[in-house]
Amino acid sequence: MGLRLATFNIENLMNRFDFAGFRNALRQDRALSLYRIDDQRQYEALEAARAIATTDDTRQLSALAMTALRADVICLQEVENEGALDAFERHYLYRMIGHGYRQRHLSQGNDGRGIDIAVLARDETRDGERIEIRDIQTHAFRTVADFGLQSDELMAIGIDGGQKLFRRDCMVVDMAVGGRPFTLVALHLKSMGPSRDPDIPGRQWTMPMRRAELAATRQILTEKFDDRPDRMRWAICGDFNDYRERILVHGEFDDDYRFEHSKEDDSSLNILLDDGFAIDPSEKLDPMGRWTLFHSRGPGKRHLCQLDYILLSPKLADANPDAVPRIERRGQPWRTIMPPSQIVERFPRTGWDRPKASDHCPIVMELSI
Repeated sequence: MGLRLATFNIENLMNRFDFAGFRNALRQDRALSLYRIDDQRQYEALEAARAIATTDDTRQLSALAMTALRADVICLQEVENEGALDAFERHYLYRMIGHGYRQRHLSQGNDGRGIDIAVLARDETRDGERIEIRDIQTHAFRTVADFGLQSDELMAIGIDGGQKLFRRDCMVVDMAVGGRPFTLVALHLKSMGPSRDPDIPGRQWTMPMRRAELAATRQILTEKFDDRPDRMRWAICGDFNDYRERILVHGEFDDDYRFEHSKEDDSSLNILLDDGFAIDPSEKLDPMGRWTLFHSRGPGKRHLCQLDYILLSPKLADANPDAVPRIERRGQPWRTIMPPSQIVERFPRTGWDRPKASDHCPIVMELSI
């Protein structure tokens, strides 16, 4: 029996306005920066109008990207609350798909912006097998000390044993697909910045947090399956906010872009992958074609990288030796620089920078359970 499993950082699926830009220029939208705004009341009115004007196109594109996945189960990141999720599913996703995701579960995590993890599931797979969510466990309340992960490197960045470990959550979903047990772990790891030390890049500064989050995830699965996680069917999905390789983009214009593959010396993903605890099926793809995000700070500081993953247990990977992920890139904005062989026709109304489906590309794969 087949299960189409996907993960997607949908980018700020909110149902509130963010007026922080009035007092913090770094948070102000670039369109509003073109205008002289006299007071906070005027700013809030203009920001609300701007947000509403752009949201409809953005969420149509998000729904188009999700529709293209044809997934039975989707892990979402950056969802504010159940109200935002329900409204998006009902008014956008359902209208495109026609057969909605009736099982929707959101975990309230620890993110300062209020962005959380959600899991959407159909009642049945496309093959007609029942999808039953039996239990959900949250670990958002657990501390660094709960996992015994206190360390000097965490203390160096201001994290002590009493602090909550997961920046969002480690959401563990036990389900049955056609009566067969399957466990899904949904993650959204600590972001790569900023750094409190100007001499240390943001990714390096925050690396200890992501390593600790993945070490704890490994503990959770090991304890859950009585020290035999390799013999069980599970997958870890989400935005890991880290990569093991990059594609550096050189050049300034279309006719002189050059793409250079570069491996990283260190990555938090090594906690799960180096000894085969989990298997990354995207390694079967061409190294130039694994990326899910375009990062740019202007010419000379641009790269493509994979932040979004579906990792499999050894048992599940063995049962799916030929399965490979598919990365949906048609919702990417036109500013995303792609290697020539990977250029795709964007969804209608996609803009140079916005509107877009998300800054991340969703990833999906078909699994035999």
